[in-house]
Amino acid sequence: MNADLLARAGRPVPRYTSYPTAPHFGPEVDAATYAGWLGAIPAEVPASLYLHVPFCAELCLYCGCHTTVARGMTPLVAYAARLIEEIELVTAHLPGRLEVGHLHWGGGTPTMLGNPDFLRIMALLRARFALRPDAEVAIEIDPRVMDQAKVDTLAAAGINRASLGVQDFDPRVQEAIGRRQSFAETAAVADALRKAGIDAINLDLIYGLPHQSVASVTRTLGDALALEPSRIAVFGYAHVPWMKKHQALIPEAALPGPAARLEQAETIANLLNEAGYVSIGLDHFARPDDAMARRAEAGTLKRNFQGYTTDDAPVLLGFGPSAIGALPQGYVQNLPATPRWHQTIAQGELPIARGRALTADDRLRRAVIERLMCDLAVDLDAVCAAHGAEAGMFADELAALDPLIADGLAVRDGACVRVPEPARAFTRTVCAVFDAYLAPQPDAGAPPRRHAAAV
Repeated sequence: MNADLLARAGRPVPRYTSYPTAPHFGPEVDAATYAGWLGAIPAEVPASLYLHVPFCAELCLYCGCHTTVARGMTPLVAYAARLIEEIELVTAHLPGRLEVGHLHWGGGTPTMLGNPDFLRIMALLRARFALRPDAEVAIEIDPRVMDQAKVDTLAAAGINRASLGVQDFDPRVQEAIGRRQSFAETAAVADALRKAGIDAINLDLIYGLPHQSVASVTRTLGDALALEPSRIAVFGYAHVPWMKKHQALIPEAALPGPAARLEQAETIANLLNEAGYVSIGLDHFARPDDAMARRAEAGTLKRNFQGYTTDDAPVLLGFGPSAIGALPQGYVQNLPATPRWHQTIAQGELPIARGRALTADDRLRRAVIERLMCDLAVDLDAVCAAHGAEAGMFADELAALDPLIADGLAVRDGACVRVPEPARAFTRTVCAVFDAYLAPQPDAGAPPRRHAAAV
């Protein structure tokens, strides 16, 4: 791909874990709005849960998550107690004990919580919600802060899927991003989890980090495959120091350029496909017998704030600072600052900072973007029919696709739009055509952009 095309196609665009995206949430959705939305949920509607733990043992320089370093157990104990209070506050507004098929612990590092507190929270969730016997109960893990007691706690709590943060095994890359993690300690945690009965192991990798090359990501992938994961997520590093100040400590001169990033992404994808993994959407890979691969093949894959998922529940309840929930009426996001979150819950109030009530147009465009992100294809007329919209309403967007079609990034057959396999990495660029809120890129001297490069 030539430099001019890469510059155009790789422009900053949202990750589309929601639509409208989080920058378009506002204060018009508040705690009272959320309380009303919760009370309006039909008792028979299934839900999923997300719990955010905003603490880590140390701060990795590449990190874009909402987290901070915990010094000792005191803030963690206080946090666990307040999280319990938030769960009680939210469930008091619900019409009953909702059925739950997916529960996800994210962060930060969720396993920073003390073992007794973790078990106490899980027991409360099971009391307040009806977790299905086949529910996926997942957690994100930093292998560097695991021990056998923690593994045993996760097993006792019913965790059945674990995502191990790896990013890269190359020592030089690890030094540059402030995350020293050997293959041996990662393998030991994966082995301990499996021996405890937690067989579904995911790995998270990143390309585009400082000092990475095709050769280095190939070596990392070889080590990752030796761990025999069920799924592998391969994210492009989002260098946004205007949003995450600590990223300014990463040596920018060591970051691979757009062409090198694309080559790394394509190399990893090719090697994973050769190893028998199925490409899922933009950046996930799974074994053919994995539930995510089966959903992708059936065209029923979904996307939410945790990325690609098999979860199709219409209600997602988020707990913890910055956590985002999705309800039939719209989105809500908790206060991001942990002290404010603590204070608000202590006053007996739902800790909502902002949100977004969905319009009919939002729902329509969300469906279009989700199918493109999940299937790399969408039938616009079919989506319009499902939403009671007029066929042909996307005439302007289809015209705007023409340059991408000319560049080989999209294919059109009437109202059907498809991202060809060679352009998979640019799926978000195609999605952006249907984003009614995406502003033009700022001119020189304008405020910094809010999104990372597409590849």
